[in-house]
Amino acid sequence: MVERHRIKMPTLGWVRLKEKGYIPVNATVRSGTVSQKAGRYFVSVLIDVQESYEQAERGDGIGIDVGIKDFVSASDGQVFGNINKTSAIKRTEKRLKRAQRALSRKYEQRKRGEKSATYRGSNIRKAVLRVQTLHMRLANMRSAYRSYVVSLLVKTKPAFITLEKLNVKGMVKNRHVARAVSNQGFYDFKLKLLSACKKYGIEVREVGMFYPSSKLCSCCGHKKVQLSLKERTFTCENCGISLDRDFNASLNLKQATEYTVLT
Repeated sequence: MVERHRIKMPTLGWVRLKEKGYIPVNATVRSGTVSQKAGRYFVSVLIDVQESYEQAERGDGIGIDVGIKDFVSASDGQVFGNINKTSAIKRTEKRLKRAQRALSRKYEQRKRGEKSATYRGSNIRKAVLRVQTLHMRLANMRSAYRSYVVSLLVKTKPAFITLEKLNVKGMVKNRHVARAVSNQGFYDFKLKLLSACKKYGIEVREVGMFYPSSKLCSCCGHKKVQLSLKERTFTCENCGISLDRDFNASLNLKQATEYTVLT
């Protein structure tokens, strides 16, 4: 049983929820799971709801190019930067490194015999909780930013959104960009985008991972054979047009004729 601010659980009875409005009050609850993470308790609920899609007048479709320099570049001119370059993320990452070093020192003391091998005193437990809390804070900040980007993209009510299928497994094999790719959370962004577009009746198109969106000229269609990652401006050798590399890619994705419909 669910009410606006509380949920009824077996054995525990009524439990107050810190956040309100996430669980529909009139929905049928099928099952629930309680979990603990970084000293906090969470409840996940499986419910039955009737799907409804919002139908409204649609504007022009858009193409979006995701990357590391900028998280999302859209063909309508919207650009969303990389949150991992912001001071808030960098500050939290520094605090996490300090907390990890402090925890490591406590474990080293135990290895040297200053503490027993089974010792796990309150100081170590506090240090572990501190590291877990900072990890969760970083994950929440990044997840919230992805949700924010998705909300602004669907807010324009485009007829469709086209994105490129990424070879994330191949990208993380490159040790120079593996961490940056992992922190961007491209797959989580894609899931959030699919969910939002399904809710608002927006078609999501996906082109193949070998589609040369960055090398094609969005104006004349000429393909540039050589284009290094360091080149941030696309200059067409045929028509001479010069565009931002990511913006040019987003225009090509919008104009793509071969794609798979995901929603």
